[in-house]
Amino acid sequence: MARINAMAKRGSSPPKDQRVASPADLLFESPLEIVKYPDPRLRANNKRIATFDDNLKELVHEMFDIMYKTDGIGLSAPQVGVNVQLMVFNPVGERGEGEEIVLVNPRVIQSSKKRVRFNEGCLSFPGIYADVHRPESVKVDAQDITGERFMVDLSGLPARVFQHEFDHLQGIVFSDRMTGEVLDSISAGLQKLENEYEVSTGLPSPERIEVLRKKVAVGFGRPRA
Repeated sequence: MARINAMAKRGSSPPKDQRVASPADLLFESPLEIVKYPDPRLRANNKRIATFDDNLKELVHEMFDIMYKTDGIGLSAPQVGVNVQLMVFNPVGERGEGEEIVLVNPRVIQSSKKRVRFNEGCLSFPGIYADVHRPESVKVDAQDITGERFMVDLSGLPARVFQHEFDHLQGIVFSDRMTGEVLDSISAGLQKLENEYEVSTGLPSPERIEVLRKKVAVGFGRPRA
């Protein structure tokens, strides 16, 4: 997410319905690059991590590095082309300040009924900012970088950043959660990114603003047509 007060305790066992990432799934090239809309890697399935080794630690280090360099406060693994269940964030957005949070294989256990509006940006949608409604607080079950499970309650900005990055892990982008009116207000920016993708890859854009208008993101699951 373009520019976390937590109380943790041991959580429950991980879900068994996600595919597990192999060592090859966690391979990456340094330096990392941000994957931009409409790259299909933003819609791919993201596998559960079961190996907590030095490679994972290095990936996390590299993700924080590019997040800070691009003025972000949160980043998910699919946004750097690694399709696994991993996110990092720091609400302060400055190296050496605030708290660096790493969540592996996160799950939403509970979310508040109260929803709040906030003007969000996304590193995968450079230059685009728009209002998104999300629950004010969430309870999360996850693992840390060593594999230790924990639960954490998030509210305010940390909850907002988590939900934005968690959506990425479900193949959801923030435009999926915008109203039609808000989506119309950024349609020119989305079309610009679609055109840039076609020029840089020589391929037709896998997504179109016209299709995005028909998608509805429901709860914490995938958008439906």
